[in-house]
Amino acid sequence: MDIFDKIKSTKGALGQYSDFADGYFMFPKLEGEIAPKMKFRGKEVLTWSLNNYLGLANNPEVRKADAEYAAKYGLAYPMGARMMSGQTTMHEKFEQMAAEFVRKESAYLLNYGYQGMVSIIDSLVDRHDVIVYDSESHACIMDGLRLHFGKRFVFPHNDIDSCEKQLQRATKLVEESGGGILVITEGVFGMAGDLGKLDKIAALKEKYNFRFLVDDAHGFGTMGATGAGTGEHFGVQDKIDIYFATFAKSMAGIGGFVASTKEVVTYLRFNLRSQIYAKSLPMAMTLGAIKRLELIQAHPEYREKLWTIVKSLQKGLRDAGLNLGNTESPVTPVFFKCPLEQVTQLIYDLRENYGIFCSVVIYPVVPRDVVMLRLIPTAVHSLEDVEYTVNAFRNIKKKVDNNEYPNEMADFSK
Repeated sequence: MDIFDKIKSTKGALGQYSDFADGYFMFPKLEGEIAPKMKFRGKEVLTWSLNNYLGLANNPEVRKADAEYAAKYGLAYPMGARMMSGQTTMHEKFEQMAAEFVRKESAYLLNYGYQGMVSIIDSLVDRHDVIVYDSESHACIMDGLRLHFGKRFVFPHNDIDSCEKQLQRATKLVEESGGGILVITEGVFGMAGDLGKLDKIAALKEKYNFRFLVDDAHGFGTMGATGAGTGEHFGVQDKIDIYFATFAKSMAGIGGFVASTKEVVTYLRFNLRSQIYAKSLPMAMTLGAIKRLELIQAHPEYREKLWTIVKSLQKGLRDAGLNLGNTESPVTPVFFKCPLEQVTQLIYDLRENYGIFCSVVIYPVVPRDVVMLRLIPTAVHSLEDVEYTVNAFRNIKKKVDNNEYPNEMADFSK
């Protein structure tokens, strides 16, 4: 079969929805300044879909710094990969700051988070090693796992009993192969907002010999007493062997970093294929990351304001009878049970009649008869935004409960 013929007959897990969803439910265009209120199809909407947790995207100090750095350096310098010609003292400065902030010996700046995680996994393990991982791990982790030629064992999401059973299986294998064990999970699971059980996994180190890798993309900047992440929240930061975070959330930027011992970070510097063979993060973005990290450390009130909004929104929605699952983070999912056709009507109603824009998550990410509306509170939302949104969702819930939405696809072509 010709590959293109296969594409015509099989559009993929999410591509199956492209005929009716493209441009409205998927790949929508939000326009204007990054803020709680933006434009969607020419109309102002209250936006709950941006991971701008601390409001740094349009922070005046950040915007000023970004403009100055871009004007001074452009977006080309430094040219080349870090190993060849892209190394600078500012890249090293950020790494020292990040390592100190998350209380690790050393850190390495990554040009992109997703590719960084894929390469971290690929670099750390060989065919003799065994990986044990949470079933709801992010796609970047899953893609890293696909590169692993050795064994990997999955445990059901946050099931510590199963995690221990997989560790027992892995231990028997590595005793024969001479390999090691790597356990991977997330600090904050970005879809449902629940936390990885880092404390319980860390406690298993007393019984089993393994190294612990945590993807804390949504936890960095939002969780813990200082914002140093979910490990700090649980008091087990020292038990995390490899800590990973991205800039796409709290830092409102591009890039990421990995932190560990000096020995491990040096090894990664010389072996991360996604960094060795890719251009260094531009100087303007590197200096922008330094500025953002400085602000996170200097202004704990950003995180305090975020949590004021989070708690108010989640309490209001729960008091209105809505199902938020097990979230313990700013990520705020709202679950409804209804068929896909009614889902499109619900989203259309929410956006066009209530002026609220949030992300919609459907099968195969959630079960077929479930829709998840994911709201992301930020430090720049207001309590008035929260009150309006809670009332809107209360009304939406009544319509779902009373089966008021037509069982047909919404027409958004008008």
